[in-house]
Amino acid sequence: MAAKFDGGAYLSSFVDAVLDNLSKILEDDSVLNGNHSHLEFLERLEKCLFDVGAVLDDAELKQFTDKRVKKWLVDLQDALYSADDYLDELSTKLATATPRDPGISSYCVSVVDSMVEGSPEREDIVGRLESVVARKTYLRLKEGAKVDLSWRIPSTSLVVSSDIFGRNKDKEEVIKLLLDDTRHAQSPVAVIPIWGLGGIGKTTLAQLVFSDAKVVEKFNTRAWVCVAENFDPVALTKTILQKISPASSVKQDDFDSLQTRLKEALMGKTFLVVLDDVWLDKKDSWEHLLKPFHYGNHGSKILLTTRSKEVASAVATTELHYQLSLLSDDDCWLVFLKQAHLSADTINPTLEKVGKGIVKKCDGLPLAAQGLGGLLRGNSDVKSWNLILKSEIWEFSDDTIQVVPALRISYYYLPSCLKRCFVYCSLFPKDYEFDKGELILLWMAENLLQPVEKRTPEEVGDKYFDELVSRSFMQPHTTYFGEKRFVMHDLVHDLAMMFAGEFCSRAEEHEKAVHISIKTRHLSHIAKVDYPISKLLGVCDRVKHTRAFLEINSKPWMPFNMENATNMMSQLKYLRALSLKSINLRLLPDSIGELIHLRYLNLSDSSIVTLPESLGRLYNLQTLKLYRCFRLKMLPDSMQDLVNLRHLDIRETLLKVMPRGMSKLKSLQFLSDFVVGMHEGNKITELGTLANLQQSICISHLENVVNSNEASEARMSDKDGLDHLTLYWSWDSDENIVDFQNEEDVLDKLRPHSNLKHLLIQGYMGTAFPDWLGRFSYDNITHITLSHCRNCGVLPSLGQLPFLKDLSISSFEILENVGVEFYRDDESCLETPFPMLETLRLEYLTCWKEWHSMELNAFPLLRELTISWCPMLRGDLPNYLPSLLSLNIESSMKFNCSLPRAPSCLSISLYDSHILFPVSAIPPSLQKLEIESCRNLEFQMDGQHHSLQELEIINSCDSVTSFSLLDAFPNIKDVKISECEKMESIVVSGSLSCLGSFRIWGCGSLKSVWSIWMAAPQLENLSLLGCPEIEFSAAAAGDPHRCLRSLVIDYSDKLVSCATFMNSQFHRLTHLEINGHRGSGSKSFPKEGWLPASLESLKLFDIKSVETLECKGLAHLTSLKELTIHFCPKLENMEGEMLPASLLLLSIDHSPLLGKRCRMKDPQVWPKISHIQEIQVDYRLIS
Repeated sequence: MAAKFDGGAYLSSFVDAVLDNLSKILEDDSVLNGNHSHLEFLERLEKCLFDVGAVLDDAELKQFTDKRVKKWLVDLQDALYSADDYLDELSTKLATATPRDPGISSYCVSVVDSMVEGSPEREDIVGRLESVVARKTYLRLKEGAKVDLSWRIPSTSLVVSSDIFGRNKDKEEVIKLLLDDTRHAQSPVAVIPIWGLGGIGKTTLAQLVFSDAKVVEKFNTRAWVCVAENFDPVALTKTILQKISPASSVKQDDFDSLQTRLKEALMGKTFLVVLDDVWLDKKDSWEHLLKPFHYGNHGSKILLTTRSKEVASAVATTELHYQLSLLSDDDCWLVFLKQAHLSADTINPTLEKVGKGIVKKCDGLPLAAQGLGGLLRGNSDVKSWNLILKSEIWEFSDDTIQVVPALRISYYYLPSCLKRCFVYCSLFPKDYEFDKGELILLWMAENLLQPVEKRTPEEVGDKYFDELVSRSFMQPHTTYFGEKRFVMHDLVHDLAMMFAGEFCSRAEEHEKAVHISIKTRHLSHIAKVDYPISKLLGVCDRVKHTRAFLEINSKPWMPFNMENATNMMSQLKYLRALSLKSINLRLLPDSIGELIHLRYLNLSDSSIVTLPESLGRLYNLQTLKLYRCFRLKMLPDSMQDLVNLRHLDIRETLLKVMPRGMSKLKSLQFLSDFVVGMHEGNKITELGTLANLQQSICISHLENVVNSNEASEARMSDKDGLDHLTLYWSWDSDENIVDFQNEEDVLDKLRPHSNLKHLLIQGYMGTAFPDWLGRFSYDNITHITLSHCRNCGVLPSLGQLPFLKDLSISSFEILENVGVEFYRDDESCLETPFPMLETLRLEYLTCWKEWHSMELNAFPLLRELTISWCPMLRGDLPNYLPSLLSLNIESSMKFNCSLPRAPSCLSISLYDSHILFPVSAIPPSLQKLEIESCRNLEFQMDGQHHSLQELEIINSCDSVTSFSLLDAFPNIKDVKISECEKMESIVVSGSLSCLGSFRIWGCGSLKSVWSIWMAAPQLENLSLLGCPEIEFSAAAAGDPHRCLRSLVIDYSDKLVSCATFMNSQFHRLTHLEINGHRGSGSKSFPKEGWLPASLESLKLFDIKSVETLECKGLAHLTSLKELTIHFCPKLENMEGEMLPASLLLLSIDHSPLLGKRCRMKDPQVWPKISHIQEIQVDYRLIS
């Protein structure tokens, strides 16, 4: 979408939408035939809309300086809503009218007549609108006014660098781009765009770079031009020319002459031109403008600042983009202090606390910090600062604080249709994570998406959303199960709230529901225990014209009942969007059918059991979301009447069959699932007429397809909008009655369109796959999963799919061999099979014996290979995998082969398998090796491996009593050995200078590990658990260990007998955990002199014998900060004066005797612990 510099008034698109609806009614001659009264009413309405549209741009500007204009806009919007609701009701009733006689025209007239008679508000609607429109004259609103940006001061190249904080790294990165001439050697001039949110500091960064000494030295000609809204190529070229050659006179306005003069001025010069605040994103306009710049010296640059990613993409490749990020809170605080004329060293601590709270609201936006700091300059009154902290910045006028104008300019440049979509987002709380698709469906329900020829509303909404992201109104945030989420900057959210005014309300923001404005048309409710929905429903009559009610973040355990739903639907008759997501509602009342305006209904994650037949009366319904309604088993038969339904989400429901007549829903764009039935009206043939399906579909119970003709009638090959397809047969079907040929024919006729990207086939009962699966023409497929195809003994030829990246094959019960057919067939085109495959998983192939991997050049990009639960496999792996990073082999007991050559492999994991393992065969790049339940595994010590950093061996190597493998890995950093019962000693003869963590668990025969002591001088973390035979005396006799910081050890009789070794050996130990599950007879802990004085954290876990905690044994721990006592059931007493004064936290849980005494503040215990800052008993704070 190209940027529109006039922006467009917020209400312009609303007026256009109402006019569009009105025009459709007026164009139908049969509707108003003979009803002159209603025709006159509609024509008056049309005149009002035409009259008011011309002055909306002027009113948009004047509302900030004239409160009467602002009120006029509010009144106009209110009147437009009423008119729109009336027209929507009329058009709906006309569309759903059922003629009782052959004269359809006369019946339409009777519908109109009934509305005239039954709608006393009709005259009030047009009367109010006429009254509002008439006031435009008194307000002196002008036609054709444009956005006035004269209040903006053009930027210059001058900057005071001492005023700038937190941009040193950004400055150096941009300078590096400017000085680097290697990335764009093919062009004499490179354009480098800096883009980001308005007010984030793009201009400031450009100013810093422009005046930097290195930049000044490189570029002998520099020019700064503030573009802003004035992107007139002629005027801009003239301005640049004047900056490049200030002495020359520029009088002509001929573009060709100006470009020629600019070319001559730039020839032989290495120049830097800064174009600040650019909005135009038309690539062809840029190409014309930039022609003269190609005549400068190689290495010349144009630095450009913009709020739009689209502009950045129009002028430069992505590698040259520089997206400016938000400032840290600390840097924002410095900006704030500078503007407030305060010093961090002298500011009052109370004022500082409040000020940092204010700065946190700026959320990294330096312009906001500047504005708020300037507002508080010279004001050191804590009360005043608190008022600002608790207020919204929008309560201040534009003259007082410049945050509003800074963001307002971005808002003004939005086209009218985008403004309404943006403002709608104020319904959601700050930091809400928006789902793009979900928001588009809501916009569509509210008719915020202007129709564009040949584009669906969903496609229009997609463009709208991307435009908001490119202009930084939305920012990418997280990825949720492969789907991106987006958030709004807090100040941008405040901007949306400001323009939403009374028409959008979030119920939880009002202490009393009665405070919600009667003008509210969009209402959301954030579920809270102290603000239940029942509290809100009491004022439904007050907001009866509400168009949207969205329940957000509700939980199934929160109270909600049928009566609540009935009351809501009986009063909110004008709803267009209703979300009761996660509501504890089992039944939907029949009155849902009376919501004739409803277009969006979301019952996902609710307790709904059944839906009423009245649902079919919702003629306008576009979206029905029933995702994760686990109790829902059927849909009403009236579903076939929802002819405008576009989006039906029934994922993770218990539907056993589809309702009859789904073929009538020809508007469907998204159908998540289709459950195949066996009767007319619910067979797979119903899919045939649904030609516009997009995204994904799961077709289940395919065993109910009687013959291939039915599958053919589904016309899957025509559905070019589908990119994800799941085909599912019930895997527990009775195999004895399977018609194998029919199964194969059915799958053949379900051939999808070649646009498909993801394919999952599960439970297929045929014996072979059709030829289309693996055909080269499916060049869009990237993911394939084949599962539970238990009658297939041969894999399809998937090696010829040119862009397949992820392949998973599992639960093929009779597959014995994987051979050449897997790589190619008679029609193969690719010389290299699986040329793009990155992930391959082969799992639960219980009869698989051999993998004939004779294709030496296959899998050139394979990064991850997993083979699990293939107990009969005995053949070799592919010999050479040049890109392999991770190899996982699990429960393949007969697997007896060598590792593949994998020079890039970083991780190998072996579980319950037998494999030859010479150290010399380990890939040289390997960093992590995990071995579990490989009891017969033997390492062949035939060299050293220098890359391995992590080694984990669990329940393996039964024949090994003396473990000497560590000498093979001199650079190892982390070692874990557990449940190796036969292992008696760990021997190291060389140096392990990098070893930092060593953990041994459950090695019952292990007696000595102390060779590690001398070999690992940098060891910081040591864990010895479940090793009762270990002798500690050997360690006690050696030199102290200087680096150990953390120790986890058993509390045993052996440990107690030589307990002083810890104090003598661990001079720098800071964290100690003592675990008592092995048992000791000692009843008190610890003895004096036992623990190292350096301890900062001590944890006692599962010590069942100890009854008394000795304060004397802890008294010397002057650095101890945390003491944790877990699962010590007999511990009840504390002996001695008090616990160390340094303690900040005492945590006691599942130790009932001592815990109770602490809770009761027992006089024998409390004086010993009362000085501790935080005391927790069973995770509850004791104060």
